[in-house]
Amino acid sequence: MSEPLGVAVLGAGRMGADHIRRLDRVVSGARVAAVGDPDRDRAEEAAAGIDGVSVHTEAEAALDAPGVAAVLIASPGPAHEEALLAAFARGLPVLCEKPMVPDAAGALRVVEAEARLGRRLAQIGFMRRYDTEYRRLKALLDSGRLGRPLMLHCTHRNVSSPPGFTSAMLVDSSVSHEIDAARWLLGQEPAAVTVLRPRSTARAPEGLLDPQFVLLETEEGVLVDVEILVNSGFGYQVRCEAVCEAGSARIGEDHAMVVTTSGAASEEVPQDYLVRFAGAYDREVQEWVDATRRGEVTGPGTWDGYAASATAEAGVRSQRTGARTTVELAPRPPLFA
Repeated sequence: MSEPLGVAVLGAGRMGADHIRRLDRVVSGARVAAVGDPDRDRAEEAAAGIDGVSVHTEAEAALDAPGVAAVLIASPGPAHEEALLAAFARGLPVLCEKPMVPDAAGALRVVEAEARLGRRLAQIGFMRRYDTEYRRLKALLDSGRLGRPLMLHCTHRNVSSPPGFTSAMLVDSSVSHEIDAARWLLGQEPAAVTVLRPRSTARAPEGLLDPQFVLLETEEGVLVDVEILVNSGFGYQVRCEAVCEAGSARIGEDHAMVVTTSGAASEEVPQDYLVRFAGAYDREVQEWVDATRRGEVTGPGTWDGYAASATAEAGVRSQRTGARTTVELAPRPPLFA
């Protein structure tokens, strides 16, 4: 393919607008052909200054716009299933932000729809797989140098939660990243999940259970613990330590600029995910564009999106009951073996 890949971006909120900027100014081999968002003013603002882009308030109109050869879905999670199925019906390759579909039943319908096509069309936006530190940790674990993994200790902290953020979203939106990262790093599926709830921070909005402590058990007996705190007040931190039979490895130590002045030293702390994982997002979208132009689909797929949603759904049930909850996954279709 010699012409740039024409991409329809669905969703012009913060994530969608950042992807529009990325496709227009950072990524090579692609262009923004259409933007779809129910809020026309927001869509037009995100598309301002981009030549040849059309703006639509209906997702399917954006998919059918002239020059569209692929789709990037960055709309709210509940809209993803319909958008994915519409893209599949048109044979359009897709990069879909996580959660692929928030509920396990809907996510499984997407997996089954893609399986009926007999070929992969979708990549799911678990961008930590494209972070330099995570990739180094993955390579180290795969090498066997540290022996078998025994535990993963994970930390996930945000400055503050956005309006409308619920207690369940700490698990099915935020911890879904750790769920996928653990599956990828270990090459194992989760078997059970337990969610514990310490007292909430005074920074949390009324009724929000924040922080939470999530314990995943894998099918081969590795334990993965996740501290999730979405109203830390001080910064965005994502860390992971793998403890193995012959050693351990840590990532996410915030090796940022250190400023020394007036008898004290201070270190910058990223304030959100678009700063901490900027490079990962750039690599993710560039690799998706490159693969799509070759006629290939690489990276995490719809099965990964379904497995994360099913695990998170079990976590939300455990959140309500405090009990250890088994993760039930459907049989994996041969396309995703």
